[in-house]
Amino acid sequence: MTVPIAFKRSAVAAVVLAGLLSACKPAAENEVAEVPADAPDVAAPAEAPVAAKPAGDPVPPADAAGAETPALRIAALDGTTWDLADRRGRWVVVNFWATWCAPCLKEMPELSALDAMNEHIEVVGLAYEDIEAEAMRAFLDAHPVVYPVAIVDTYDPPADFETPRGLPMTWLIAPDGRVAKKVVGPVTAREIEDAIAEAGGPAADAESGADAEDAQA
Repeated sequence: MTVPIAFKRSAVAAVVLAGLLSACKPAAENEVAEVPADAPDVAAPAEAPVAAKPAGDPVPPADAAGAETPALRIAALDGTTWDLADRRGRWVVVNFWATWCAPCLKEMPELSALDAMNEHIEVVGLAYEDIEAEAMRAFLDAHPVVYPVAIVDTYDPPADFETPRGLPMTWLIAPDGRVAKKVVGPVTAREIEDAIAEAGGPAADAESGADAEDAQA
């Protein structure tokens, strides 16, 4: 019996589509990704996994740019409440990331060094994934950072920040609370310091930038 060409094409397309979809899935819930030594410094796919909204909840538009002067008040893993409004007068790096995102994990040591070596810069990590607090604490025991980390509810992300469509995603907030820069994809300490200088902040310290990059190596 001869199978119609149209049927063959549909079957092949279905197999290819199924393969592509399975390849783009993140690690299973609470599963921590290991960073290969030769992992490329590239951003996650443009359409990073975003949890579905419950029926009836409004879905934020994909092109929402976020607030010019965003508010952010969130419970950190250490039990404290982290409030962006309390950081006025400092440059704040808001880093959206996930444990399954290899580029995110590669930039964490450098962001940690950036926070530790600069009094005028603070970093906060927002874990954009469905993960239990205990699993996240275990992950941070293996991948320690000096800055606070909070788990973001993927069903109810911070209203004043654009819903991440790719990870990592980093926002630089100026001392007056306004958004100075947004970066989709990996970012280095040097790039952040240069962005601060371009926005009128302190010039980058060549030594501190090199030390932060060494921390990532």
